[in-house]
Amino acid sequence: MIVAGPGWIGVDLGTQSVRAVVADADGIVLARATRPLTSHRDGARHEQDPQAWLDAVDGVLAEVTQGRIEGISICSTSGTFLLTDPSGRPVTPALMYDDARAADRRDHIVDADPERWSTAMQPTWALPKILALVADGYDLASQRVVHSADFVAAHLVGHPVATDTSHALKTGYDLIADTWPTAAFEKLGLPISAFPDVVLPGTELGRTSAGVPVYAGMTDGCAAQIAAGALAPGAWNSVLGTTLVLKGVSKDLLDDPTGAVYSHRHPDGGWLPGGASSTGAGVLTELLPGADLDALDQAARALGPIDAVTYPLTKTGERFPFVAPRAEPFTLGATPDDLHTYAAVLQGVAFIERLAFEHLEKLGADPVRSVSLTGGATRSGYWNQLRSDVLGVPVELPAVPDPAYGMAVLAASAGTEVTATARRMVRVDHILEPRKQSLDDLYGEFVAELDRRGYRG
Repeated sequence: MIVAGPGWIGVDLGTQSVRAVVADADGIVLARATRPLTSHRDGARHEQDPQAWLDAVDGVLAEVTQGRIEGISICSTSGTFLLTDPSGRPVTPALMYDDARAADRRDHIVDADPERWSTAMQPTWALPKILALVADGYDLASQRVVHSADFVAAHLVGHPVATDTSHALKTGYDLIADTWPTAAFEKLGLPISAFPDVVLPGTELGRTSAGVPVYAGMTDGCAAQIAAGALAPGAWNSVLGTTLVLKGVSKDLLDDPTGAVYSHRHPDGGWLPGGASSTGAGVLTELLPGADLDALDQAARALGPIDAVTYPLTKTGERFPFVAPRAEPFTLGATPDDLHTYAAVLQGVAFIERLAFEHLEKLGADPVRSVSLTGGATRSGYWNQLRSDVLGVPVELPAVPDPAYGMAVLAASAGTEVTATARRMVRVDHILEPRKQSLDDLYGEFVAELDRRGYRG
């Protein structure tokens, strides 16, 4: 589609693809494009080729950049990074957000600054993996830490760029002091020179050869939150794809002694608390390989709630709404066939979602008024309604539930309030009201089983 303009481009650098969306000032989508990506997994390791990102981004931008473009912003998976030389050329593959090679480095990081990191550092975050690369012989005195979105932005503007507060979080950036923790990094043997300058999302990073501004973006979870318009206290965005990610808004920083909840900076001030679970829709393809999930979804709608629930983990360990490195999947009740297995997983994810909101409210988050649903799982109308029923609040389905769209909204804000821009551009396609349902007792049994296994503390 040819863009008459003006339009703003959002780019989502995902695990399986790169997506681009062009939107105008009223939020109308003018063009879309996508290119696939592949990953390499080897045990706990998960890597991608950074050059593949650039090729894919060049492809989607060539397809959508026709007409007057006013700005570009990029999101990517949280905690994904690579090392480059000072000019920006890669010296390592990209270490992905869920690469777990450095799990044993977490305790070393905590020892360097227990007050800072005892409850605010997870094993798959970027900082442990940076230490692992140093142990493997990489020299940070002559190399640079670059997050995936920043690597692509540098490619577009022709020079290395600053990172944003959102992508910097899992690399150890101190969002309260707004600085890298120099003393802690010195104890870890990490030179500050290896880490980028940090700016707020929406800050101009440079311009393309055609003069288009490139603005600092956010991680993909925050981008989905912008696409959903969930930017005021009491409004939450729940992203359900392979895994479940919750994001909300709070005026004050929430302190979670368990370490399950972490907070990004709100571009307009305040905080974006939330967390990423290890549960999600991804377990369906593992439990039901080759199954017709659309057919099962239609049958589940007719079946309705069942007296069984599965705690759906694809691998050992949980991150949110509790931290339990040894958590294992389990099922309560009978699942005699694929249909009951499918329904039990859907109920399990909804139960984890409810437990997450209960945990957040205990920490002082505003009571949940509404939840916007984004992610691939929103294709299931039955699941959407089930989640509303279990949560007991209305759920909203945004018209364009796409992180790339969220970045187009951020680019359109051009350093002004993204909340105000989202009010103009983001539309809700449908609202589902909660119905009375009979799952409260099963939910109680599910939580009791989590406690019996010692997963919640």
